[in-house]
Amino acid sequence: MRAITTLLAMTLISNSALAEGKTNPKVTLETTLGNIVLELDAVKAPISTANFLQYAKEGFYNGTIFHRVMPGFMIQGGGMDKDLNKKTAGMHSPIKNEWENGLKNVIGTISMARTSAPDSATSQFFINVVDNASLDVPRGGAAYAVFGKVVEGMDVVEKIRNTPTENNPKYPGGKVVPVTPVIIKSAIVKDEMPAKGK
Repeated sequence: MRAITTLLAMTLISNSALAEGKTNPKVTLETTLGNIVLELDAVKAPISTANFLQYAKEGFYNGTIFHRVMPGFMIQGGGMDKDLNKKTAGMHSPIKNEWENGLKNVIGTISMARTSAPDSATSQFFINVVDNASLDVPRGGAAYAVFGKVVEGMDVVEKIRNTPTENNPKYPGGKVVPVTPVIIKSAIVKDEMPAKGK
């Protein structure tokens, strides 16, 4: 069933991209620290792109936070609310890992977060704040799949990267949880936004 859903999503992205003459959709993450514009690579990472767009269009990311901030590594979000409760309503099946697509975990790229199982990514993602070549090396059968990059708002990424963090018993991953929650207020697929008259 997961394969059918993924194939359908890839077909929809391809057809939509062809019809509109576009291949790389953009998504604006409106956060409490500013906006981040992501350009997704629908050609090299069609499964991950379709997955991210589906969550964005369904409003899944609205109200989630960047729950894991590591200044020398990455910022991670898309799966927990401001009280560090895992968001499960609206969660879809895990997707296939596209780590062999040629894209690298360099500063400013966005990748799928996952467990130690290669094909376990769902809604969570991370933005690399440094070059992370180690994430391109497969461990346990796979590396981490890059599926896009930040094209606007790296200053906001830097604000999130440098936000004060603390230990939190609800997320036992060390001093990585922002003291003041960095909330994703909305995730808007830019190509589908109505044109604003100026």
